[in-house]
Amino acid sequence: MRAGAVSPQAASARELDAARARVREAGGEALLARLEHLDAARAAPPWPSEPPRGTAARAPDAPDRGAAADYDVVIAGGGLSLLLAPLLASAGLRVAVLDRARIGAAHREWNAGTAEVDALSASGLFARDEVERLVVARYTEGLCRWHGGGTYPVRGVLDHAIDAGALLAAARARAEALGVALLDGHALVGHAEGPDAVGLAVAEARPGAAPRALSARILVDARGAASPYATADLVCPTVGGVLTGLAEGDGERQIRPDVGEILATTEDVEEGRQHLWEAFPGRRGETTVYLFYYARSGDVGPGALLSLYARFFRLLSRYKEGDAWLVRPTFGFIPGWSRLSAAPRAPGRRVRLVGDAAARHSPLTFCGFGANVRELAATAAGLARAVEDPGAPSAAHDAPVHSGTGALAALMARPAGGARAGEMNALLNTAFAVLHAMGNDAYAALLRDEMQPADFVRFLRETAARRPEVYREVVSALPLRAIGRWGAGLARELYRAR
Repeated sequence: MRAGAVSPQAASARELDAARARVREAGGEALLARLEHLDAARAAPPWPSEPPRGTAARAPDAPDRGAAADYDVVIAGGGLSLLLAPLLASAGLRVAVLDRARIGAAHREWNAGTAEVDALSASGLFARDEVERLVVARYTEGLCRWHGGGTYPVRGVLDHAIDAGALLAAARARAEALGVALLDGHALVGHAEGPDAVGLAVAEARPGAAPRALSARILVDARGAASPYATADLVCPTVGGVLTGLAEGDGERQIRPDVGEILATTEDVEEGRQHLWEAFPGRRGETTVYLFYYARSGDVGPGALLSLYARFFRLLSRYKEGDAWLVRPTFGFIPGWSRLSAAPRAPGRRVRLVGDAAARHSPLTFCGFGANVRELAATAAGLARAVEDPGAPSAAHDAPVHSGTGALAALMARPAGGARAGEMNALLNTAFAVLHAMGNDAYAALLRDEMQPADFVRFLRETAARRPEVYREVVSALPLRAIGRWGAGLARELYRAR
């Protein structure tokens, strides 16, 4: 166990077994295997220094100069980044997608704002009426609510519930129709870059499977937290699922079908973490509920997701009333980059990181779906350029506000405990009271990653005026070098915005 890591033994063995059984009952053996694979990966050394356990892997040969590639683009990881495949194929590229499970199988649900919903059609991937059919609920407002504090409504944030399964199924069908090769149940176990292509070792995701060789002009690493290059300094363990049986009504512990709960806490720091809840109603009678916490990557060891599931089932009634039934589990490790350290970086020129592996989304709201969909067309165009010119710069866009919000996420990753266990909720309550007082435009802009640097500095200044203790909290949680990088990043963005 790494120093500072929270032991899964925080949950009893009986609770862990019960949580495992509930995930299996709702999601089946394949989804439970995915959960256990992610949990085990927190302990596994990253390949290529050592291949995945149980795989008869060998390093592939680097293609010689002038060697013909099997594909122009190979995408490793068949989750949300599957949306890129039909766009690349539409541009005339030969594309393959591989995943250790079934490509396009959803193990998350997604909420989005208007800009993200519109981007699905603006990219050319779907027609507008197809996108409309993917939206299963809309909200009049969202809420952020803090234990011992207030409730702060906001409009225009994550107010569309998207049918994740239908979205990925439609993307898979579109990819197949355009001739994309789909390699279900195959894992990338090694690669070697040559001057004109990258050699890949690909094996069926089963013990002892012998790899076979493929080659591509560009490898797109879309394996999320499972990528060996997902070196972001923060991580957000998240569990939950689509639930039925929750009580509906106007009370804090009830669900309103027209309101999304963006962030909520029900207790102070426990088990060394400030746990947060989310609840997003979907189809009538269904609500997707998440439990998560912010952490530094090195503080999260193996078994963290299953342990968090045990807490989820044990304390769900503290958050919402009703006779809850888990219909579909959703879970994952979402990497986050604080901007206070080096960004995740792929080796060589012919490997590109996308999605969670790149961690270019907000480190505070972790809205990877929104960030990826907003940049979908630009990302596809950038990958197409990289096929011809692997030295071309990445098309990834980093919102200016991320220079500031990353430090806030790092602050939340190691909250004070003991007699100071209530300080995080007090700080959150103060910060969101300030946001609410600044007006809906500023409040929503922060949660959508669109707040301008000047407004963010105003937000910091007014929060500190209401809670002067924040200076002590920041200094005690962040090293001086990180504080310096934070200030420099904010100054840089303020200068650019002039």
